[in-house]
Amino acid sequence: MRAAAWVAQLGVLVVHNDPVVEAELWDRAPTGVTVHAARFESPTSTGAEYTEETWQRLIAQPDIRRGLVQLGQMDLTSICLCFASASFFGGLEFDAGFAAAATELAGGTPVYTAGEAIRAGLTELGVRRPLVVVPPWFTAPTFAATRRYLAAGGFQVAGLLHYQLDAGWHGVEQHRIFDRGGRWVVDPDEVCRQIGAGFPADADGVLIPGSGFRSWDAVARLEETLGVPVVTSNQACLRRLLAVAGLDRPVPGGGRLVDARA
Repeated sequence: MRAAAWVAQLGVLVVHNDPVVEAELWDRAPTGVTVHAARFESPTSTGAEYTEETWQRLIAQPDIRRGLVQLGQMDLTSICLCFASASFFGGLEFDAGFAAAATELAGGTPVYTAGEAIRAGLTELGVRRPLVVVPPWFTAPTFAATRRYLAAGGFQVAGLLHYQLDAGWHGVEQHRIFDRGGRWVVDPDEVCRQIGAGFPADADGVLIPGSGFRSWDAVARLEETLGVPVVTSNQACLRRLLAVAGLDRPVPGGGRLVDARA
C-alpha cells in the first residue's frame, strides 16, 4: 500500500517539558501533514514566576536560536512558537519582532507565534467578545497581560475563567503547577463542564490559550452545547499552517476553525 504524500510540514518551538502540543497536533493533523518539534528551556524551570517578555530577549536564547536554525534546515512549510504567554507579555510588537527575526534565523521559513495565530483564528470566525479560559498554572500577571494583549488586538474579554484542578493541587504554588505535572491531569470532560457552567450570556465565542493546556478534545462538544465558536492555541496554530500551505483540508471534529463541515 502506497504511503500518502507529504503535503505540509509544521515545525513547532515548545518549552522543554510540554507534551501537549505534539500530542494534539499529531492527533488532529490531516493526512500528509507532519509535525516536527524543537525545544527550549521553560522560563519557569528555575521556580521563578513568568511575568514579562520581549522578543529581543527570547530570540537571543541559545535554545531558541538553535531550534530555529535546525528547523529551518528541514525545508518545512512554516514554524510556530507555541508559547502564547510570550505574546501576551510582549504585546503585538512581540509577534511582529519575533516573527521577522525568527524567519531570518530559519533561513526564510515563515515563522509565526501562537498569539498571532489565535488573533487570526478569532478574526476568521468573527469572534469579538470571547470567554477566555486560562490554564490552572496561569497567575494574576498573566491574566492582566492576556487582557491587554487581546484588547490591543481589538477584542473585548467577556469573562475570564480560571480552570481549576481538584483539591489535591491546592497546596501547589500556582505558577509551578505545570512543572509539577499538572499538564498531565487536565480532563477535557471537566473542561467542558467548567466552561458550560461559567459561560456568560454576552460572549460570542470561547478562547482557550495555553499550548500545554489539553483542551482540543473539548472543542466540538462545547461548540455544539454553547452554539459559539471555540478557538484553542494548538488548533489556531494548525489553522495558520493550513493557510500558509494553501490547503483546504477539513479536520473532522476539530471545531469550526479547522473543520469545514462544522
